[in-house]
Amino acid sequence: MAGTTNDSDVLVTTDWVEQHLTDKDLRLVEVDVDTGSYQQGHIPGAAGWNWKSQLQDALTRNVATAGQIEKLLGESGIHNATTVVLYGDNNNWFAAWAYWLLKYYGHDKLRILDGGRKKWVAEERELSTRQTAPAPEVYTVGKIRTDLRAFRDEVEQTIGNIHAFGLVDVRSPDEFTGKIIAPPGLNELSQRGGHIPGARNIPWVNTVNEDGTFKTAEELRTIYEDQGITPEKSIIAYCRIGERSAHSWFVLKELLNYQSVRNYDGSWTEWGNLINAPIER
Repeated sequence: MAGTTNDSDVLVTTDWVEQHLTDKDLRLVEVDVDTGSYQQGHIPGAAGWNWKSQLQDALTRNVATAGQIEKLLGESGIHNATTVVLYGDNNNWFAAWAYWLLKYYGHDKLRILDGGRKKWVAEERELSTRQTAPAPEVYTVGKIRTDLRAFRDEVEQTIGNIHAFGLVDVRSPDEFTGKIIAPPGLNELSQRGGHIPGARNIPWVNTVNEDGTFKTAEELRTIYEDQGITPEKSIIAYCRIGERSAHSWFVLKELLNYQSVRNYDGSWTEWGNLINAPIER
């Protein structure tokens, strides 16, 4: 598959997608922050997933279950051998979340459209408002990749151990310092502002270009290594609800090939509300 300046097999270009829209064993899926964007126009043939209702369990505040993922993929015309190409708005925030979640549930045939919805629209490529109804497939979740997900007890182990661990806070500097708890207009609030002790603030937005594409591998490597986030460490990324950190997880794990990278999807909405959990400002 075509890569980008990262020379990566997990990224595809807008040209490549346009040339492979009708491939039998390929399925495009759009996942947006703004869940109404898909209905306004999407890449022809793409499915649309709602991150709020389909990729998480709102009652338990947890990721979608294996059964829910099997149902979603099957209904989307995806079987275990299907290559899924994900894209979305906001420089692929939730496309990266969906990528991480599917990887967690053992699906390896995954790609991200470099530049996402932003680049596709900017290049005035075709958009469709037609909702496709693919033939349903049977999907079975295999081995769950627990090594890709971090929980709060594992995050606690990183505190004071910067030689073995690298903790990456991918939020904005104002969130990191505690000046604000969440960006304006967002309601996933915590009781306290600040960051987990020892975390390095490397905002996710630093990893993308103006057109939404990822920066080169050389540029990305410099961004992280200059902050002490190096390949030999066990890396954990977090943000507020796990979607921006999934984007940084993708950069570290899939583009830079760091061996041990986990996404702490509990992130600040969990840590900032814990009793007696240490924070820094």
